[in-house]
Amino acid sequence: MRKLKNEELNRLDIEAFKRAKKTPLVLVLDDIRSLNNIGSVFRTADAFLVEKIYLCGITATPPHKDIHKTALGATESVAWEYRDNALDLLNELKSDGLLTFAVEQTENATLLNDFEVAASKKYAVVFGNEVKGVSQEVVDLCDGVLEIPQFGTKHSLNISVSAGIVIWDIWSKLHRSLTP
Repeated sequence: MRKLKNEELNRLDIEAFKRAKKTPLVLVLDDIRSLNNIGSVFRTADAFLVEKIYLCGITATPPHKDIHKTALGATESVAWEYRDNALDLLNELKSDGLLTFAVEQTENATLLNDFEVAASKKYAVVFGNEVKGVSQEVVDLCDGVLEIPQFGTKHSLNISVSAGIVIWDIWSKLHRSLTP
């Protein structure tokens, strides 16, 4: 096997990305402390054509060198917007018809591998603070909670890792449901 060169990967340029059909998924980053985590989520969102990222609370916004370091330009391709309050945003998204899910460990959470997506629906997924997670108020407002199954000694994953897993899972399920 020969490793492919960048020019052989047929990647979209920023304008083609902006015109491309997006995955019906928006991300809500609520009170994320690490600028590197924020940048990593942007980069993953770019890879899977996520429609938009909302940055809420203390979550920093581009341009910032530490976000750029991990985003590698994805802040220019992925649409994003800052909102002060995640609760107000979630109410707005729900009124626009989006199904909202927190990524957290709660009673009666749906394990990610059991989560069924519908191509006719649009989703908003909330990721919370690296230490405190998604606030209880946000959890209470969401339509449901997704939990990433874990089997080791640790009880949590890095937020950028969690985002990558959830984005990939939803993207792959949507694409499986769209193919005959």
